[in-house]
Amino acid sequence: MHTTIFVNLPVADIERSRKFFADLGYSFNEAFSGPTSVTVVLGKDKFAMLIQRDTFDALHPFETAAPSVKECVICLGVDSRECVDALVDRAVAAGAAPGDCEDQGDMYGRSFTDPDGHSWQIFWMDSAAVVDGVEEMGAAVG
Repeated sequence: MHTTIFVNLPVADIERSRKFFADLGYSFNEAFSGPTSVTVVLGKDKFAMLIQRDTFDALHPFETAAPSVKECVICLGVDSRECVDALVDRAVAAGAAPGDCEDQGDMYGRSFTDPDGHSWQIFWMDSAAVVDGVEEMGAAVG
């Protein structure tokens, strides 16, 4: 249905955000970046557009949630448990606040909060277990 996703997030300092995500190993799409924004490449046709807070507010003048309420948690899947740990460890080393850790055997995740307070959940799941779980659910319903 959708071909591309841009998650727009307000940030206090574009250069700090660029450095933070570069330290995590991300690249940037310079065609969609400028003096008041930087676009982080999350994957093929998946982007986080980090926009200077005053510019973000001008583009999105409506209120979506109280300032103390988390509007969303960005969840990103990776290839292995080791990739989860490596990415979250790099985030914490670059200044993120560590979050929770959940290990359900066939699904593993850790989270961090970036310097602007955005919550990122990095997870891995065993694709074979997901297929088995869907098949079991179908058998239970059917």
